[in-house]
Amino acid sequence: MIDHKFIGYRQAPFEAEVEKGRLRLFAKAIGETDPVYSDEAAARAAGHPTLPVPPTFLFCLEMERADPYDWFTELGIPLGQVLHGEQSFTYHRSAYAGETLTFSAELIDIYEKKSGALQFLVQRNFVTDQQGLPVAEFDRTIVIRWA
Repeated sequence: MIDHKFIGYRQAPFEAEVEKGRLRLFAKAIGETDPVYSDEAAARAAGHPTLPVPPTFLFCLEMERADPYDWFTELGIPLGQVLHGEQSFTYHRSAYAGETLTFSAELIDIYEKKSGALQFLVQRNFVTDQQGLPVAEFDRTIVIRWA
């Protein structure tokens, strides 16, 4: 079991650049057909300064950490027993190609179900722009199967 003392655990922040090519590839990979996500002229015609970041792409950028699972090692989370629980996103504004975003994460909750056979860890990721202003937060819930 992961000790509840880890609520409040923070990962070191890191920066990631939003690249146009990756946005286009992501849009194609998820089947996004709206040209706003792949064609700069269409993006500008829709009122965007350049290509906007598609929903959920911030999660992909967050995985660009040198070791995105280092916190599993530090907290003793057994990767082989982990399931993806859920994700949720709160956007304060759109992010765009060419921006450099800063990601920081905090473990905000740990709880159990089924008499401790399942343990849930909720990590909140904070995304800010180069001025330190909030762009988004997203929560990731992982489930550890202890039984």
